[in-house]
Amino acid sequence: MPYYVVWVGAEPGIYDNWNDCRKRIIGFPGARYKKFNTLAEAEEAFGSSRSSKPKAVKLSGFESPIQDALAVDAACSGNPGVMEYRGVHVGSRQEWFNFKIELGTNNIGEFLGIVHGLAFQKQHNLNIPIYSDSQIAIGWIKAGKCKTKLAVNEKTKKLFEVIRRAEEWLAHNSWDQPLLKWETKRWGEIPADFGRK
Repeated sequence: MPYYVVWVGAEPGIYDNWNDCRKRIIGFPGARYKKFNTLAEAEEAFGSSRSSKPKAVKLSGFESPIQDALAVDAACSGNPGVMEYRGVHVGSRQEWFNFKIELGTNNIGEFLGIVHGLAFQKQHNLNIPIYSDSQIAIGWIKAGKCKTKLAVNEKTKKLFEVIRRAEEWLAHNSWDQPLLKWETKRWGEIPADFGRK
């Protein structure tokens, strides 16, 4: 059973489930937490951090990415061009989903990847953070709309049907997973990267 240590949050401590941990960190500036596989590891990490000298909290983010999280990324051959996106679990590097369509753009793929990740988690009763390396796509999700400038025509008709379904999902479903920006400069390529650069 996993345990979650919250060092910086509404109530620092050790929690034995993600939902209790999440309640202490959502919306808390500079929250710091981590998942551990055993209670002993969690207690050691929590105890040693409290007994050492206090450290300044970096509001810019974590030293390393959250392992129990979903990473999404898109790739496009041309822009627009053949587009695909996928979701990969950060810690295990296991691919959870993959989608491909004949014509799209990278930003659309990033947007659809996040929506797919939210829907996938709802379907599988999960609630873990989602990483994306696209600030544009995260903004579109928060707005509930894919704000692409790509024209609707016969070639893009199928793509816009997928976009419409994604926007409808956002309009009719609630979610509270943190959408986090993957810090490529600090951590390297996002785990869902297709490695085609």
